[in-house]
Amino acid sequence: EVQLVESGGGLVQAGGSLRLSCAASGFTFDDYAIGWFRQAPGKEREGVSIISKKDGTTNYADSVKGRFTISSDNAKKTVYLQMNNLKPEDTAVYYCSATSTGVATMAPWAYDYWGQGTQVTVSS
Repeated sequence: EVQLVESGGGLVQAGGSLRLSCAASGFTFDDYAIGWFRQAPGKEREGVSIISKKDGTTNYADSVKGRFTISSDNAKKTVYLQMNNLKPEDTAVYYCSATSTGVATMAPWAYDYWGQGTQVTVSS
């Protein structure tokens, strides 16, 4: 059974930091691209950052470049999203997702598996 279990969300003031974790199981970690999407109330789900375990490439949304960093721990089969200098507009439910294409795409339709989501709230 495939599982993507997110943790690390919470409430933080603007300018603060959070680290999200996504523990993966049930599929071959090194064959997939794994990353983070987010969805704010009334908005479409958007890609935040993806890492391809297949070829090592990473991808970031323009809105988070320079502030967010994606990384992974192969031994723990876990992907992390370090979020620094958080802004109120970063407030959303953050979802971990995985695609068997192995491509670090920001297209939600390409993703096979999704976690349950974790809330990130940034106060001004």
